[in-house]
Amino acid sequence: MTIAALLPGTPTVAYYRVSTVKQGASGLGLEAQRAAVQAFAAGRGLVLAQEFTEVETGTRKRHRPQLAAALAQSRRTGAVLLIAKLDRLARNVAFVSALMESGVRFVAVDMPEVDNLTIHVMAAVAEREAALISQRTKAALGAVKARGVVLGQPENLTHAAQVKGAAVQREAAREAERKAAGYVRLLRDSGASLARIAARLNAEGHTTRRGKAFTAMQVSRILERAT
Repeated sequence: MTIAALLPGTPTVAYYRVSTVKQGASGLGLEAQRAAVQAFAAGRGLVLAQEFTEVETGTRKRHRPQLAAALAQSRRTGAVLLIAKLDRLARNVAFVSALMESGVRFVAVDMPEVDNLTIHVMAAVAEREAALISQRTKAALGAVKARGVVLGQPENLTHAAQVKGAAVQREAAREAERKAAGYVRLLRDSGASLARIAARLNAEGHTTRRGKAFTAMQVSRILERAT
């Protein structure tokens, strides 16, 4: 569904997701999602009828009763499902496909202009990147073991944790830029200037690999690296 189909007065249902009980209790990440969705709805005159919040644990990521309830409510009332970010739904392309096939209209607030096909493609990219991060992290740990470091022993714990942490951080930074690159290319292809793209990324809460605001020059570099 595209933003053009969202008329003032359209009923909507919001779905928020955090991945740990601690985040759910503290509101970490949740308030940012709620603020983004509410601002989006208010700015377009949409009616936010109901909100659903999912708090996942590491062992129950595939069990999402609140999402099921949000989808059921959307189908029952004809409401549009709003989510703050596409990755709040899932990194699994099969999951996103099932959602689209359910007949429920949904909009990712961070990318409201893209259509279902583009969302499907981006979900596939996100799933692939998640798999690559796992593979690269394992490779980094394997290199440590090859040097004779036995992971898990108390005397090696700090070193191993540092190696693993550094590898994860580097891959997370690269993944963030790759995601931004796809979005930047879409905006650029639609005719947006580098400065306008930078302003949009900043307004939507995106940051550079170093956690800073985007500039036109950084947007240009992302496009160059992507090609």
